[in-house]
Amino acid sequence: MKFKTCILPIFTLTCTLTFTGCSSPQTEEKQQQNNAIQKEPVQVIHPISDQPFYPLSLPGELKPYEEVVIYPKVKGFVKKIFADRGSKVKKGQLLAILEAPEISQHYLSAKSDENKFHEDYLYSYQAYRRLKQAASRNGAVAAIELDKARSKFRSDSAAYAAVKATTGASAQLQQYLKITAPFDGIVIHKNVSAGALVGDNNQTPLFSIAQTNRLRLTVAIPEKHAQSVGKNTKVSFTVSDHPGQSFQSVLSRKSDFLQQGTRAITAEFDILNDKNIWSGGEYAQVNLILKRPYATLWVPTGSIVQAQSGTFIVKVVSNMIKRVSITTGIRKGELQEIFGAVEENDQIVLKGTEELTDGAKIMLR
Repeated sequence: MKFKTCILPIFTLTCTLTFTGCSSPQTEEKQQQNNAIQKEPVQVIHPISDQPFYPLSLPGELKPYEEVVIYPKVKGFVKKIFADRGSKVKKGQLLAILEAPEISQHYLSAKSDENKFHEDYLYSYQAYRRLKQAASRNGAVAAIELDKARSKFRSDSAAYAAVKATTGASAQLQQYLKITAPFDGIVIHKNVSAGALVGDNNQTPLFSIAQTNRLRLTVAIPEKHAQSVGKNTKVSFTVSDHPGQSFQSVLSRKSDFLQQGTRAITAEFDILNDKNIWSGGEYAQVNLILKRPYATLWVPTGSIVQAQSGTFIVKVVSNMIKRVSITTGIRKGELQEIFGAVEENDQIVLKGTEELTDGAKIMLR
């Protein structure tokens, strides 16, 4: 026991001397340099909470409010065409007539069947009524005969309804031989001529029609600005074929879904074009005035450090340095919008540098 007690303090002394001897002049010099940097006083500021309007300029496109490509519903030959490229048409206006004799013959056959089944239905109905009246006198008509008449009447009624539906379908096919305009607009493409065979495997469109008295100004809003677009967002835009003129509109709708390819949402602004100022299809330069839906934090641009390790600001907590990773938003003048673990009452170093390391003590100016 005494042997162990005596050795313990010697061993402790030896370890102390060994670790002390491991310190090198270079380590001490580096530590002194760090202490010198850490003791330099710095100026701190508080982030600003603000919700300002800010401008954004993006490309856009004027598209027809409605646009449709018209294909034939049935197979047939183009008998006559009443519209050409550039023709202004009204809703329901006849554009072309197709010719399909087999459809007409099928309709005539179905109509003939309908007339026959209608006569059978009327005869069964009259026979049933007469037997029913006669059955009101006891013993005049056997019950089974009345049941047969009722069954015949119901069967003929169902058959007539079925053939009538067939006739209606055939009549509808005849209506498909007439090609009409689905809305007011202008014919932008006419792809066939009289005599052409269209329909079925021949998927050549007959016409393309666009509604140009009302247009959609479409703009792709980048992801970082998507939440700033609200129902009252206003825009002004210019087009190259009207130099020196600016036009205005208000947001009509937006997709609220980020397109995977562009990482943007699509916003649309309805434009009245009663006077045909625009042809539709023009590219536009769009200027928006946006505003975040909530207040965000802003710091001077000099407070943000861009380093290989990432983007950060330097926060002072209990006179000690703490690096905080951030992402940046929009910039307005000398202020930069930031997002991260930062609050409005935090102390932020006015001029951040990479030399300010985590955990180091610091003096405030």
